[in-house]
Amino acid sequence: QVQLVESGGGLVQAGGSLRLSCAASGRTFSSYAMGWFRQAPGKEREFAASISRSGGVTYYADSVKGRFTISRDNAKNTVVLQMNSLKAEDTAVYYCAARLATATSAAYYLTRSEYNYWGQGTQVTVSS
Repeated sequence: QVQLVESGGGLVQAGGSLRLSCAASGRTFSSYAMGWFRQAPGKEREFAASISRSGGVTYYADSVKGRFTISRDNAKNTVVLQMNSLKAEDTAVYYCAARLATATSAAYYLTRSEYNYWGQGTQVTVSS
């Protein structure tokens, strides 16, 4: 089992950057593929990015591709979402998620139902 705590959210102007971090508990962090999702007011929670156990494979939603970068540090039990060129439509609560993965390169987990563990979320607000 793993517990996840997000941090780094806040208010930023359009065009700015934010760095979200997700700290995971437990000694088996490297056994989990990780993902970031987001949920805007009145909308469904949607996939943003995912990363494999090894960190070598990543996937991004089209809406964030080229602007967001997901990375992980297995020694520090953290996963980071670097968000650049932020837009007003990026405003949402951002959630970190985890699921066990047998393959070190597996990262193609794009739906909520594929993840077993979730953080509480961190608010990101982009002003236009």
